Amino acid sequence: MPDGNASPAPFAVTPRAAAEIAAIASRQGRPGAALRVSVSAGGCSGMQYGFDLAEAPEADDLVVQQDGVSVLVDAVSLEFLAGSRLDWHEALMGSHFKVENPLATSGCGCGVSFAV
Repeated sequence: MPDGNASPAPFAVTPRAAAEIAAIASRQGRPGAALRVSVSAGGCSGMQYGFDLAEAPEADDLVVQQDGVSVLVDAVSLEFLAGSRLDWHEALMGSHFKVENPLATSGCGCGVSFAV
């Protein structure tokens, strides 16, 4: 039986996001590539998310598996992403990855940048 005090996963990936990662990697001729999620200074709110395909994890990466897909988060970015969830949203105005970040105190309208 799970412990009621168990801490949440450091980073989670929805099945919908995993399916889109697999589709993107396949379209780019890189099946099996992982999605690297990173955080850097910039954007209209101070910090911004980055997304890129990677062939292999680095030594300090957190590797999250979901439905046969890997998502990589480096240790520095994880400080800003702890407890976050990566999802895929489709809308008339466009589709995009969305990071649901409990550490963000504010964000921009496009969802790419945030403040902590």
